[in-house]
Amino acid sequence: MKAMGIDFGLKRIGVAFSDETKFLATPFAVYHRKDLQSDLLYLKNLTETNKVDEIVCGLPLNPKGEEGPIAQETRAFMQELTKLTKIEPIFVDERLSSSLAEQFLAEREKDWRKRKEKLDSVAASIILQDYLDGRKN
Repeated sequence: MKAMGIDFGLKRIGVAFSDETKFLATPFAVYHRKDLQSDLLYLKNLTETNKVDEIVCGLPLNPKGEEGPIAQETRAFMQELTKLTKIEPIFVDERLSSSLAEQFLAEREKDWRKRKEKLDSVAASIILQDYLDGRKN
């Protein structure tokens, strides 16, 4: 079984998967959101196709570590996904994931348009890898 990482956004959702041993996270795709039902169905299909038994979602907290409107929207979306997949999400603080993803991509890709295309999936893999590394300790 695999774990799926999600970097939830209002316009895009980054997706990453672990390997079968849940040791390494890899960016998978950036999904451009359409409507709630389409978004949920896309993710549900990914969980089934990739034999996912854990979903790790980045939770956007403010600098003080508190939840704001986007974090509440993230929780509401994940609650709807849980109804379809029967997989309870694991939330991980994502405050540094986007900046780490940007740094990672900047070292490898000079074209900012290409970096932007990959940013959310790389952020999802950072969120997922953070969780996987935490399980080892």
